[in-house]
Amino acid sequence: MTKAEIVQAVYSRLGGFSKKESADLVDLVFETMKETLGRGERIKISGFGNFVLRDKRQRQGRNPQTGSPIVITERRVLNFKASQILKHALNPRANGSSSATASAAEE
Repeated sequence: MTKAEIVQAVYSRLGGFSKKESADLVDLVFETMKETLGRGERIKISGFGNFVLRDKRQRQGRNPQTGSPIVITERRVLNFKASQILKHALNPRANGSSSATASAAEE
């Protein structure tokens, strides 16, 4: 899904907003998330998941083409951990089949 598709979804589902206002709203949400992560803070969206920044130290690596050693600079990486609610929504059969299997095993 692209940002334009998100804007279209906000525009069509919420109503009352123009397309420009919907685009501004989506931009504001993303900008707020970027600023929050830039300060090193976590973002927790209930029912969706957590965005967490991790600092990675400088380390030795290898150039995959030549095999020569290189230094990989320190950096921040963004991790996302999905909430249980999101995981269950994405895997509805896996959740139901495990309990069905357990019930069948008990009989």
